[in-house]
Amino acid sequence: MERAKKTLPLLAILFLAMLSNGERFGHVAKAQTIASVLAAQIRSQGFACDEPQKATRDAKLSKPDYDVWVLTCKNATYRIGRYPDLAAKVEKLK
Repeated sequence: MERAKKTLPLLAILFLAMLSNGERFGHVAKAQTIASVLAAQIRSQGFACDEPQKATRDAKLSKPDYDVWVLTCKNATYRIGRYPDLAAKVEKLK
């Protein structure tokens, strides 16, 4: 009886953990990709990005605390330089 009192809360926690890893709850984390985050940032700065498709980090141009990404959208391709907490430097490639 004492053992059942100890294992019941543990089983409840395990059951809730399994539910939280399921598709019902996991879709929120999957919704934001780096491409969608970058697209939202450049849209807020006045650039058009319809349907962001992929984002690739440019390792040669990136430095500590400064990331450079190439963002491919349906209508254009951009090179985006980002310092933390500042507006991005955006260059339209195509």
